[in-house]
Amino acid sequence: MKDLKYQFYIAGTPEEVWKALISPEGTKQIYYGSVIKSTFQVGDLLEYVGPGVDGAETVHVYGKVLEYKPTQLLRFTHYPGKSYVKDNNSFESRITYILEPSGSCTKLTLIHDQWKEGDSTYENSDKAWWMILSNTKTLVETGSTLDFGEGS
Repeated sequence: MKDLKYQFYIAGTPEEVWKALISPEGTKQIYYGSVIKSTFQVGDLLEYVGPGVDGAETVHVYGKVLEYKPTQLLRFTHYPGKSYVKDNNSFESRITYILEPSGSCTKLTLIHDQWKEGDSTYENSDKAWWMILSNTKTLVETGSTLDFGEGS
């Protein structure tokens, strides 16, 4: 399967973009009410938890932290939550956020790679990343997120 790779230039500092991607205040807005739960120590669990099919504490995605450099890099393994895919452990992939200063902007690169053949979450991930990254850019630049007309 082809790697998913996206690059966005955001009118904000790496610290502002990082806050949107990592902090509970930011993630709740860009990930539809979910927050990241993790110590961010290499090898520790990372979970995106929020409202969903299993209630307020639905685990949408989880994995292990592979690398963590505040305001620069977050890399972790990615598994779909158990409520989405029965045999979720067979569908491991990897997500990498890279933040780089670019003039007065931040270049945000997201790479979702190491897909396993037959991963049923691939197409939905490709669609969702465009929305999540657009929300990230809009949140940093305007203080609010986009209304995609879903779930309302």
